[in-house]
Amino acid sequence: MQPLAAAPACARTLADLLVALSAARALPKGQQLHGHLLKGGHLPAVASSHALLAHHLLTFYARCSLPELSLRAFLDLPAPPSPAAWSSLISSFAQNGLPAAAFDAFRRMLAAGVAATDRSIPPAAKAVAAAADSSRPPLAPHALHGLASKTPFAGDVFVWSAVLDMYAKCGNLADARRVFDEMPERNVVSWSALIGGYADAGMHPAALCIFRSALEEAVQVNDFTVSCIVRVCAAATLFELGAQVHARSIKTALDASPFVGSSLVSLYSKCGLVDCAYQVFSAAPERNLGIWNAVLIASAQHGHTSTAFERFTKMQNAGFRPNFITFLCLLTACSHAGLVDEGKRYFSLMKEYRIEPQVEHYAAMVDLLGRVGRITEALDLIESMPMEPPDSVWGALLMACRMFKDADTAAIAAKRLFETGSRSSGAHMLLSSTYAAAGRHVDAALARKAMRDAGIRKETGLSWLEAAGEVHTFVSNCRRHPRSNEIYNVLEKVGKKMAAAGYVADASAVVKDVDRDEKCASLGYHSERLAIGLGLLIVPEGVPIRVMKNLRVCDDCHNAVKYLSKCTGRVVVLRDNRRFHRFEAGLCSCGDFW
Repeated sequence: MQPLAAAPACARTLADLLVALSAARALPKGQQLHGHLLKGGHLPAVASSHALLAHHLLTFYARCSLPELSLRAFLDLPAPPSPAAWSSLISSFAQNGLPAAAFDAFRRMLAAGVAATDRSIPPAAKAVAAAADSSRPPLAPHALHGLASKTPFAGDVFVWSAVLDMYAKCGNLADARRVFDEMPERNVVSWSALIGGYADAGMHPAALCIFRSALEEAVQVNDFTVSCIVRVCAAATLFELGAQVHARSIKTALDASPFVGSSLVSLYSKCGLVDCAYQVFSAAPERNLGIWNAVLIASAQHGHTSTAFERFTKMQNAGFRPNFITFLCLLTACSHAGLVDEGKRYFSLMKEYRIEPQVEHYAAMVDLLGRVGRITEALDLIESMPMEPPDSVWGALLMACRMFKDADTAAIAAKRLFETGSRSSGAHMLLSSTYAAAGRHVDAALARKAMRDAGIRKETGLSWLEAAGEVHTFVSNCRRHPRSNEIYNVLEKVGKKMAAAGYVADASAVVKDVDRDEKCASLGYHSERLAIGLGLLIVPEGVPIRVMKNLRVCDDCHNAVKYLSKCTGRVVVLRDNRRFHRFEAGLCSCGDFW
């Protein structure tokens, strides 16, 4: 190959070639061209035409997810680097998961006397938003906002949208809303950022309200906006609204986006329609890691363990590299099926991908070991953790102790949990119910007293059913629903059939030391049973009764719903805070392992 000419026309041609390679993310060919430039003496850059090549190399490596090589290309630029080069470097770090490096580059740019521009402020805001709370300077969002306000770009819609998005992702929703309200001009990014902020904060009604306002103002929503709203519908299990958004996305062709696709997979999975989730995944014209992870967790939560493993293999064969979420999905699948050896294998496999297990992975492993009764091994794993075990880890151990009536280890786990300053009502109730299940009613009463003395209120168990566009919510022994009399009557009639079929209430989990009849009476009208009772009245025959619950379904209700499905011939899909249960013909999809 002949040495490259130094003429500006040749440099422009090579720059155009680099732009094309960047768009295609053609790493091998781009590296060949980079080597050719080095051999030809055009890098490090001296002439302005060569500086253009170095700048495009910086962008090329950023798009190929190699920010360290972007930095190398930046250093090959003639001094002083231009504002555009600084902006590209900051973007390279911010887009590739290095927020600290991005913000440090932004500070060095300012220290070098280069003013912030409409190209450097947005990636700097992205870096601030992406930084962990512990590493982010407390006033960094406000400092960047103040700096942006003093530049000539204070009214720029892209700069202000980036600031709004930064506040939203940092959890400063009041500041985000203030910026939104003060913007002289808004675009789809502005609307989407605010909707996403409310969605991430769990403020679902506010997110839906903003979305409706965007539609009323004829904002052309994009795939990010739609994916946010679908996530809201998934989190609130608003199936009918989510289906309407899905239909709208089909009309606007936004359903082809893998971001919308992954949200739709989660929506249908969380609403108990896993077959629909699988259909969305199968029909997706483009797949990214997010949609693969979404279908993996759907398979795991619905007890389709072998399907999850098969899809993981297909994902690898398709060239996708698993991340920490992928392995969390796989560990969840192992936990729901009690597959200890497979779980340990996937836990070890993380190291081959240079992924350090996080607290979520340890919690999943503790849950897996605890579910099969290996409580001592689970406790040993907790003691070996390289970080302080959080509430979720001790809570998983407490749950295992409750399942196997190990009151002594439960006391140890609860003590360690409370030492962290946790005010979890669930932990207190687990300890109390473990004592009760072990027949230690005095200790159970003392545990409840300690909870009251600490001023901690028990989390109310809620179950809800969506039908005909309306969400019906129940608590245990509730009679506020307008059809309460009918609900109690139908449950009483079905209860007689269940008893004739062999159902016997399990009163061992009732923490109060009262007689058996009173215990059984308190079990018969738990919130999920009331919701199912309404479903028997208003959900058409042949359509599954879908009920959601915010707490774990108790052993007795789980057994009772199996009998109910057998005696009524109805299919019941129940989602608790652990997994999905599909009850049909007297059996549950979880295999009584949850």
